[in-house]
Amino acid sequence: MSRHTNRREFLKSSALTGAGLWVAGSCAGAQSRSPNERLNMGIIGVHSRGAANMKAVASENIVALCDVDQRYLAEAAKRYPKAKTYIDWRKMLEQNDVDAVTVSTTEHTHAPASVMAMKRGKHVFCEKPLAHSVYEARVMRETSRQTKVATQMGTQIHATENYRRVVELVQSGAIGPVREAHVWVHQGIEGQRSRPEESEPVPDNLDWDLWLGPAPQRPYHSCYFKRRSISWQNWWDFGNGALGDMGSHLIDLPFWALKLQSPTTVEAEGPLPVRPETYPDCLTVRWEHPARGDQPPVKLVWYDGDQRPESPEGVDLGKWHKGIMFVGDKGILLADYGKWILLPEADFKDFEPPKPWIPSSPGHHQEWIDACKTGSPTLCNFEYSGSLVEHNLLGTVAFRVGKKLEWDPENLKARNCPEADRFIQPPYREGWSL
Repeated sequence: MSRHTNRREFLKSSALTGAGLWVAGSCAGAQSRSPNERLNMGIIGVHSRGAANMKAVASENIVALCDVDQRYLAEAAKRYPKAKTYIDWRKMLEQNDVDAVTVSTTEHTHAPASVMAMKRGKHVFCEKPLAHSVYEARVMRETSRQTKVATQMGTQIHATENYRRVVELVQSGAIGPVREAHVWVHQGIEGQRSRPEESEPVPDNLDWDLWLGPAPQRPYHSCYFKRRSISWQNWWDFGNGALGDMGSHLIDLPFWALKLQSPTTVEAEGPLPVRPETYPDCLTVRWEHPARGDQPPVKLVWYDGDQRPESPEGVDLGKWHKGIMFVGDKGILLADYGKWILLPEADFKDFEPPKPWIPSSPGHHQEWIDACKTGSPTLCNFEYSGSLVEHNLLGTVAFRVGKKLEWDPENLKARNCPEADRFIQPPYREGWSL
């Protein structure tokens, strides 16, 4: 076999390993069945992303529906009248004939629902971000490892051809060793920043206590559900703002391409004063990663709000709503969901991309369905996606404590900052556990 072929096979293996593909025993919990046999699906969260995920698995047999909002639950039940309906996902997971579940709740209940499902031997597709805290992300990883069920986080962009080609460009050395990566999204928020002093009547269709789940008790208020505002996603008790949300999609690309794992340090900054209850108007986070094999140490930087990295010559990043910029010794690679550019253009005018080696995806949901049935691997399984989300949420921890953290991944501790513990593992409300 030629040296070129050997390198291609090595790169292919490295790319798949970096994506979280556990070829050996990754889904040992999968039942031995024909790929044509339908799974019994339970749907936890049936509206918005839940509706999209439900539609994506509609080829299977949907036997259970769950939502804390009876209005949405009734709408879904019209489409699947034979499915049993539930308000409480804990009750739904007691339904023995459910093989697999999609979890599309608000992110502060992603981990509790997913962990319980895995412990009951059910395969899990969970929306991004996989968890609401660093600790939850670690528990998701460990539970998936122990139960060996098929898992997938809902980062559908990971399944696109464009992301695969960018990974191949980086890993084949098109721009040389990469020492910096910059990720940004133009995503700001508006609205009130302090917890409402007044309460509102809980809508008849909503079980507010179940919606709160493990989060601290507070009165219902409609402000938590207003789109493009300080909605639930931007309150620390329920979400992690743009970094938790879009970071799952965008940081995924350098995390995959550069085969990142745990950082050595992380620091963050945003506008002052720090508001104790909500995500800031904008956030900048810097992670330092050690050398990996023959790859040098790399600095990864996140920007949101109106912030972006400095534009490289010939390109105005102000016109890029979101993107990723890899800075290598031989050039720059710019990418977003659907395109990539090598810079300086003059240096790459005769460039030929490497022959693709990362296989095309059958579809992000189909990849997971196949894994449930046959034990085949998934690229965004909870080992990979848990590592990604654990990494990302360290940024919000660093911001909230106002210190540069020296990270000890083995013990899940900031060596220099014991006060970070309460953000690494926020306490659950009484009656809830992971």
